[in-house]
Amino acid sequence: MAHAPSISTRIASGGRRLTQQRVVVAEALASARRALSAQELYDRIKTAHPGLGRATVYRALEAQVQDGMASRFERDGHVSAYIACDAEHHHHLVCTRCQRVEDLSEEVVAPMLASVGRRHEFQVDHAALDLYGLCRSCRHARRR
Repeated sequence: MAHAPSISTRIASGGRRLTQQRVVVAEALASARRALSAQELYDRIKTAHPGLGRATVYRALEAQVQDGMASRFERDGHVSAYIACDAEHHHHLVCTRCQRVEDLSEEVVAPMLASVGRRHEFQVDHAALDLYGLCRSCRHARRR
C-alpha cells in the first residue's frame, strides 16, 4: 500500500514555494477533520503562531483549493468553509449543523456518473460532488 504524500510534498508539487506558513495552515486544516472558515482556522492557530496573519491564512487556503489539497464549501450567509482533501478524492457529505465532512465513496458516485453519461450522451472527465444535509448524530440530536 502506497503512503500518502506529506503536506510539504503536496504543496511543492503544486508548484508553490514551500513556506512554513503554508505548512502550518495545511497541517491545521488537515487536523481539524471538519469544515472550518478561514477565520475559525486563523483563531485555532494564532496563539501558537502569532506572526501568521489572517490574510496569509486566506491566501494559503485558496492555494490549497487551487492545488486540490482542500475543498471549499459554502455555508449559510455566503461564508466559505474549507476541508482538507486527498489528492484523488473530491466527493463529500457535509453536515450543515456540525460542519463534519465525510468522504463520499467513488463506488456510490460512479453509477450516477455513468447514468448521466448514458442519458445525456455526455462524457464526464472530472466531477466534484458535495451533498449537504444532517449527519446521523445531528439527526438524532434533533429528534430529542
